[in-house]
Amino acid sequence: MNDLRRTLLWSVFAVSLLMLWDGWLRHTGQPSLFAPAPAVSEVAQAASGSASGASGANSLPQASASLGGAAAPVAGASAPSAVASAAAVVPKGERIVLQTDVVKATIDTLGGNVVKLELLQHRNQDVTDQNMVILDHTATHTYEAQSGLVAQSAADGALPNHLTLFTPTTTERTLADGAKALVFTLASQPVNGVKLVKTYTFPRGDYAIDVKQDVVNGSAATIKPQLYVQLERDGTPPAAAQGPAFMGGPQAYTGMAVYNAKGKYQKVDFSLIEEGKAEYEKVDDNGWVAMVQHHFASAWLVGDKLSREFYVKKVGTNLYATGMLLPMGEIAAGQSKALETRLFVGPQDENRLADLAPGLELVKDYGWTTILAKPLYWLLKHLHALIGNWGWAIVALVVLLKAAFYWLNASAYRSMAKMKALNPRIQAMRESLKSDPQKMQQEMLKIYREEKVNPIGGCLPILIQIPVFIALYSVLSSSVEIRNAPWIGWITDLSVKDPFFVLPALMTLSSLLQTWLNPTPPDPIQAKMMWMMPLLFSVMFFFFPAGLVLYWLTNNVLSIAQQWMINKQLGVTN
Repeated sequence: MNDLRRTLLWSVFAVSLLMLWDGWLRHTGQPSLFAPAPAVSEVAQAASGSASGASGANSLPQASASLGGAAAPVAGASAPSAVASAAAVVPKGERIVLQTDVVKATIDTLGGNVVKLELLQHRNQDVTDQNMVILDHTATHTYEAQSGLVAQSAADGALPNHLTLFTPTTTERTLADGAKALVFTLASQPVNGVKLVKTYTFPRGDYAIDVKQDVVNGSAATIKPQLYVQLERDGTPPAAAQGPAFMGGPQAYTGMAVYNAKGKYQKVDFSLIEEGKAEYEKVDDNGWVAMVQHHFASAWLVGDKLSREFYVKKVGTNLYATGMLLPMGEIAAGQSKALETRLFVGPQDENRLADLAPGLELVKDYGWTTILAKPLYWLLKHLHALIGNWGWAIVALVVLLKAAFYWLNASAYRSMAKMKALNPRIQAMRESLKSDPQKMQQEMLKIYREEKVNPIGGCLPILIQIPVFIALYSVLSSSVEIRNAPWIGWITDLSVKDPFFVLPALMTLSSLLQTWLNPTPPDPIQAKMMWMMPLLFSVMFFFFPAGLVLYWLTNNVLSIAQQWMINKQLGVTN
């Protein structure tokens, strides 16, 4: 029976490791170990824009039927297949820098696109004296927010788009003291008599930018334009500040997301677009599109009850776009019409994201642990508000969890303590009956009955707590608040590995001490494995973020204290 108990304990340990790894896979957007392969759905690929070498010159929504392969939201929708016959000479725009208290944005007058955005309150973990840059357009990296117009029919001619030159009509470049917002306006050159005016409003202390799109019809005919808003990005994930993932495992998810009421939160990985297997709901009257990376996201947001078509596509070599196509109805000659949109570029603060748009908080993806992770995050955030330090908030959270599971753990530890006290007797019995395994098992069961010991009594409490521990792991690894957050001394960023490996070393020692306090398996091979497994398990903690290691170390220390107290109460010597 003791062998059965040991087998069950090892099974629980192995399953917990498997679930921990699967949780990380799911959290980072990789396929689950237990999920079937995604259903294959062929998606029509949009033709690439042929202009290159300038900001935003690599993509333009094609005919509406090609935007993700769905039927157009309005009848007769179509658009030019290229911009000005692939513009043999792409004009050069001017880059204008705007700054508020929380962002520094660069807008290119070629297209009026946001081609760079820095977060002034978040630091780059690789180069700590630099701001975190989300959007950017350089020779080696493309990630920008674009918008423009396409006609419903190719016969209607070209309209201003994200390759058209714009001219600034306002002069303010910096948020003034006491001002609530910085407003910046650009107007496009007329294209077939039609102008597009973009007004960017950067609110103080906010990462959500209001973008008003005004269409001015200066032509002699009625037009039926469609506005597109899109995010364009290369498929290279940002470098992880903590180095490569453990044993070559996955990094945090970098890719697209589409949300609407029909399909809810839908991840669209770049590789699925390459393979023509992207699957998502393509038409609805609500929802948003986003680009997601670890701790940060960008998203185009539009109000509900407005028909829209969602699309994802490849627009160049290792270059992808996701966006929405929004019909604006008829605009008579000499008239104008405006459409309000919002562009969010910032950290994955789930409370703020939930206020911006339904479902936007889901870009911070807890995977299958969501039902437990959300209340744990809520508790952690309130502890931080009370304590003022994320490291000590993590310690306090573990203390509260250990208190909540105190009696459950106590039951498990009493069972382990009794087993440890019986070990000498069982070892002697096994030695005397080693030639008769059947008799050995009978005698073992007799000892357990006489001493009223349940050999598997320590398994159930551990099994119950595993999902909670994995959920907390998800919270700590995905919460941007932990990023750049110091704890004490040498721990200046809880979201990256301990630079001197002090916490992982302490965690390893605590795991070995736990092994010493637990009953020794009668089988010598199992006994050796009991000492080897903590060492093997601890290796990955040398690569884990310091906040996660702090959580495990605190949990181990409290477990050791409770086990030692119970052993002492029961008179068990070590």
